Amino acid sequence: MIMRLTLPLLMLLAGCARMEEIGRAPPFTPDTTSAERSAMFTPGPVASRGQLQEASLWRGGQASLLGDRRAMKRGDIMTVVIEIDDSAQISNSTSRSRSGSESLGIPNMLGLPQRIDNELLYEGATMGSAVGLDSSSSATGDGSVSRNEKLTLRVAATIVDVLPNGVLSISGNQEVRVNYELRELQVSGYVRPEDISRQNEITYDKIASARISYGGRGQISEVQQPRYGQQFLEKILPF
Repeated sequence: MIMRLTLPLLMLLAGCARMEEIGRAPPFTPDTTSAERSAMFTPGPVASRGQLQEASLWRGGQASLLGDRRAMKRGDIMTVVIEIDDSAQISNSTSRSRSGSESLGIPNMLGLPQRIDNELLYEGATMGSAVGLDSSSSATGDGSVSRNEKLTLRVAATIVDVLPNGVLSISGNQEVRVNYELRELQVSGYVRPEDISRQNEITYDKIASARISYGGRGQISEVQQPRYGQQFLEKILPF
């Protein structure tokens, strides 16, 4: 009885919570507590310049004309280039069969089989072949995987931490809203400062523990997903 009342109530509450989104574009994710914002408000230490360098026309810092402008401290920004063009095709086939046959007969044993045959009630039954076993089994398996992915993106990422060994921890988020669909791109991982190019760019294949997510939310994405009630029933139904 409780289950009958709880399920409709939960579905009603979920539906009421989403009624406010009808006719509205999906909102952007708040940026008040992001790791990038925190890193920019508390950047890493900047090397102090001496008096001679301050008075000189030539300066070797990041802001100079020929200075190294690559990101190197907490709060600095770099560009992550994501160019994925992968394809894979795997095909497996397995076949197995087995058969066995056993037969045991008693044609003559002091005439007992013949006497027993006369007492048998079933026509055609005989003790000439007392025991017979026959078994067979077969198994066939066939599987295939075909994958083709192509993705070309560029996103700005912020250094959120500098590890003791000099490796940089980066995190980047990008949101683009077109009409009622919001596309989200997230990237994070660890990079070596020497892998950053002079253009302050790094490719995704040089990011350790890379986490790249590209998706969206909005009216189109919702249509492509099963309804909440259907997903709930698929989780609890055992058949």
